[in-house]
Order: sequence, then structure tokens, then C-alpha cells
Amino acid sequence: MSEAAPTVVRVPAHAKANLFLRVLARESSGFHSIETLFTLLELSDELTVEATKGGIELAVEGPDTGPADENLAARAARLVLEATGYRFGVRMRLVKRIPVQAGLGGGSSDGAAALHAVNSLARHAVPRHEILQLAAKLGSDVVFFASGAPLALGWGRGERLYRVPPPPGAPALLAVPSFGISTPDAYAALDAAREHHPPRGAIVLDPSAFDTWGNIGRLGGNDFESVAFGKDPRLRDLFERVASTRPLLVRLSGSGSAILAVYQTDGARDAASKVIGERDQRLIHTATRSVPAPAPTPATR
Repeated sequence: MSEAAPTVVRVPAHAKANLFLRVLARESSGFHSIETLFTLLELSDELTVEATKGGIELAVEGPDTGPADENLAARAARLVLEATGYRFGVRMRLVKRIPVQAGLGGGSSDGAAALHAVNSLARHAVPRHEILQLAAKLGSDVVFFASGAPLALGWGRGERLYRVPPPPGAPALLAVPSFGISTPDAYAALDAAREHHPPRGAIVLDPSAFDTWGNIGRLGGNDFESVAFGKDPRLRDLFERVASTRPLLVRLSGSGSAILAVYQTDGARDAASKVIGERDQRLIHTATRSVPAPAPTPATR
């Protein structure tokens, strides 16, 4: 006799950071091609999904994420329910811990978590490769989260991935300013700044570039850093204060506004946190992940 499918599941939706980010040409679609290295962080939202007789309900605890039916978690649930013939509905509760408009991919991760959670309630009726196709429909970063990879090279619009063996998990610090950065605005500012500059040259990545956090720290920066720091001196000042604590690497994540720093030890990270202080920003202690994101697990209501 086959085991009954769970009626309630819970899954963490982990944050990501970009360990380097190059923005390339703007395509005819209006999107830009990128080259990046994604890493998963221990910081996560939490999504609980319960099977119901019909419909999609979403309750969000935490920062305002806009209309519920436009939330990526709700849109992801709709895609899986449609693919499985709407045999049931879902009631979802999303606890938000990942800061919004910070370049940490919280919304995309929530969408990927919902894909896996609803599919789990459907006894995995949608094959994994189709789940990844649904993820691409939701957004470029959603594919990375849906893959579960702790470290991956991304290109195209970020939806093309190559898994890379990760270094051991390391202590990390997120410095999150009190203001967010709109991704469309960040791309527009970058395009404007590049009107009179030649294209970037080639980059060659040897496998040894990913062996240690020190090597990853030498890969290069984030193309958004120059325009973001020029537009808001507060962000430049924060970056410089974090960099002064001598982390193994320090990066603006995505289009910002969060700054990630990775340290050798918990003690080094904790000491850095005291030096930086929480004057005009929130500091979040976390770590990089060296193992894949966990699958949904049965939960109680």
C-alpha cells in the first residue's frame, strides 16, 4: 500500500547572495544578460502549505509584499495546481525574514519553495525537470532556488546554471541599509552610466577559483556597485566600513541594497559586527550553505 501524501508541509526559502555579478548586453526582450555566482545563505523565510478543497489563500507575516495574488508564492502554487488538474487547493502561510529590495532573492525563493511544497502535496506529480521549467516562467532567479544548489554559476538572465562544488560553509554578515533599491531603477542607472564606456572584456574562470572563499573573493566585484555607490554615498560608506573589518570577501548582493561579507570564523564575524554597529543599518548574522536546500517536510497545522 502506498504511503498517503501529507496534507500540510513546511519548507524554508533560503536567501541568496551574488559572489560576483557582471551585467552584459541588453537583449531585444529588454532583459540583460548576466554572468554571476550564486550562493545560498542560511537566512530563510518559512512557507507552510496546507491542502484544501479548492482555491489559493496566502497570508504573509512580516514586511508588506504587495497584493497576495501577485506574490510569487501564490503564482507558483497556481502553476503547479494547473499542471496537476486543480485536484485540490492550498492555504499558505509565509513568514518573511529575508529583507525586501535588498538583492537577496526573497520573493524568488518563496516562489521556488511554493513550487516544491505544492508538488509535494500532489505526490510529486510534476517531474523535477518540469518544475524547473515552471520556475523559469516565474523569474530568472527562481530557477537557482528551485535547483536547490548551494553554489552555482549563472548566465543568460540567470536561469542557466552550472552547479559548482561549494567550499565549506562559512560565517557571513549581511549589512542591510534602511532603504531598498528598485531592480529596474538599478538597471536603468547602469545603462545610463555605460553609454560612454566600452564593453567589458572576457573573463576566464578556472576550477580552482571556487576552491576557497579567499579565491572567490578575488574573482571580481559587482557591476552595480559603481552606480549604486555613486548614487548614494551612504551605501559606499557602509561598504567601506564592512570592508575595513577584513572579511574574506565583501560584495553588494544583486542590485542591492544588502552587503554580504564572509569571514574565516564566527569570532571574526562577531567582532566585525561590533565595529560596524547598527547605526543606520540592520546587521544579520548568517552563514553560507555547503549542502543543498532541504525538501518540504510534513508539518502540523
